[in-house]
Amino acid sequence: MMQRFVDNAIAISKESVKTITFESLNNIFRLINGISAVLLAFLPGKATILEGLHGWELRPTFCGPRLPRWMGNGVSSFNQLIHKLSVDSDCSSVDYSSGEDDDGYESPASPRSRSSYASWASTVWEYDKHQTTFEYILSWILCPFKFLFGLPIRFFHLLFLRGNLSSQSPHTSYLHSPRKLPSLRDHFVHCATDRRRGVIEDLHLATEICIEAVFDAVHKAVHLMLSPSEAVKILSEEVFPQWTKNVHVKELVENVSTSVLGEDEPAHTERKISFHPLNTDARTCQDVITELGYPYEAIHVVTEDGYILLLERIPRHNSRKAVYLQHGVFDSSMGWVSNGVVGSPAFAAFDQGYDVFLGNFRGLVSREHVDRNISSRQYWRYSINEHGTKDIPAMIEKIHKVKTSELKLCYPDLDKENGDQQPYNLCAICHSLGGAGVLMYAITRRIEEKPHRLSRLILLSPAGFHDDSNLAFTLVEHLFLALAPILVKIVPAFYIPTRFFRMLLNKLARDFHSYPAVGGLVQTLMSYVVGGDSSNWIGVLGLPHYNMNDMPGVSFYVALHLAQMKRSGKFRMFDYGNPEANMQVYGSTEPLDLGEWFDLVDVPVDLVGGRKDKIIRPSMVRKYYILMKEAGVEVSYNEFEYAHLDFTFSHREELLAYVMSRLRLVKSTL
Repeated sequence: MMQRFVDNAIAISKESVKTITFESLNNIFRLINGISAVLLAFLPGKATILEGLHGWELRPTFCGPRLPRWMGNGVSSFNQLIHKLSVDSDCSSVDYSSGEDDDGYESPASPRSRSSYASWASTVWEYDKHQTTFEYILSWILCPFKFLFGLPIRFFHLLFLRGNLSSQSPHTSYLHSPRKLPSLRDHFVHCATDRRRGVIEDLHLATEICIEAVFDAVHKAVHLMLSPSEAVKILSEEVFPQWTKNVHVKELVENVSTSVLGEDEPAHTERKISFHPLNTDARTCQDVITELGYPYEAIHVVTEDGYILLLERIPRHNSRKAVYLQHGVFDSSMGWVSNGVVGSPAFAAFDQGYDVFLGNFRGLVSREHVDRNISSRQYWRYSINEHGTKDIPAMIEKIHKVKTSELKLCYPDLDKENGDQQPYNLCAICHSLGGAGVLMYAITRRIEEKPHRLSRLILLSPAGFHDDSNLAFTLVEHLFLALAPILVKIVPAFYIPTRFFRMLLNKLARDFHSYPAVGGLVQTLMSYVVGGDSSNWIGVLGLPHYNMNDMPGVSFYVALHLAQMKRSGKFRMFDYGNPEANMQVYGSTEPLDLGEWFDLVDVPVDLVGGRKDKIIRPSMVRKYYILMKEAGVEVSYNEFEYAHLDFTFSHREELLAYVMSRLRLVKSTL
């Protein structure tokens, strides 16, 4: 009777503390969201900055208190909370949504045996994961009991874990089928990761874990006081472990279920999950492509100076039409597939019969290089020159080697039909820095009298000319060039160096979607930094290529190269700072002005500008068009109502239709 009264009192107290804590945290975050909305109301230009974002609401929506998720069914089981979070989303889906509220979901019922086993597995996993944290918390909370009874804290911890195991159904053997436990654990890791929790959600979960741990410890301590025989038994096991060792071994052996692997239990194949429980979404470009049902190949390319690049492919081995897509600054191949099947250029090209190659520039935090001991300063010592004269040549030559060998197998009479002619067409679709790099590549290859193997260039807001920019960029340019001799010794590159802060950035991006006013405020401030560009900067930060394991960075010399281009008003190669160094590289005291060599571009070029692009303004893309037209290049120009990132990270059907129409202009080699 007393035990039941104590259990009810502790359960009511626990639920009360959980509810009060949950609502207090919610009210704090609502207050922050409200203050952000007030600040946002006074900021100029917010309407034009945020008009391109989908699912954003500038006015916060205040609602009354609601039951937390762990009380949705009127049940307060912490195990059910973990299980509910783990099945909250479909693990196999690819979702880059804005994170709308999904509290109204319903989880399908599962068989009782699997439910009880899953509940046990999740409980053991969580307790094992937080074992050190629990012992630290318990060491402070149960400190009076320690001095009162003279017992070690591990005594309470063993009781705490033992009580949860013993509370399971007697029909569930906790050593049942040892093969299945790792797979189920990976399943929970995968599902919890794929749910993409933000910092605020993690704070809620951590708070509930601590409350649950404290009240469970108190409950076990009270249970000890009311059941002296149980306390004496556990104390004897702790003090005289040898006496109870044989008994425990016998119990474990009796509880092991022996079964033969046969028709009723198919062989288990473990799936390796590349996710981390603390990360929000660590999927790679390969994960996105294969989850959508497309084929995938990874090709590792080594450049002339030892950098290891990842050339990814959505293969059509027998196709004689190929397309090479190259990303821009702070980006990767993920940008070409991030909008799913319908809105991504890579999938659109593949569906039109193209063999798709996705290039990745050097410049990842992982620092892939043949010299595994290369220092950070040595790795990041490159400019746009190396992108155009080292990275792109290595990838395109690898494409040529692969395509030529494959087509010879598919078409045995290929040499007789084409002779020395290239047996396939290769078009390039490039964005921002990728456009500057591929133009540099095409021109320098012609100067060196080497084939560039390209049939057409489609350049989306290409970098290169930057003299028409706002005051903020001009101030940054002057400061950057003035402080370059000092900064180059301190900052080798611009990136987030530690896994923790990369994880924090990705999680905060998730929170910015959950609290629209806070996200709108951050989005507005970020857009001011980049000259008022209305791209969805917050949404891009939440994409998988900005995860805790790796992320793209920008070398200091790349940024310095862009500042040099802006200062000179010319699309030229890197200035090494003294005439002797320039003479050794270029054969002249000044760096090579690529704009004066546009007459060497012997393939059609399609230029696309964005009227809302404040980073590379359409006037700078038109400058390309004017100079190429004067040089006799077959060039076209088009504009869309886009900001800078809309060319890759937004679903734009008109852009995809335009790009596909330009690709179809290339004559087939069949």
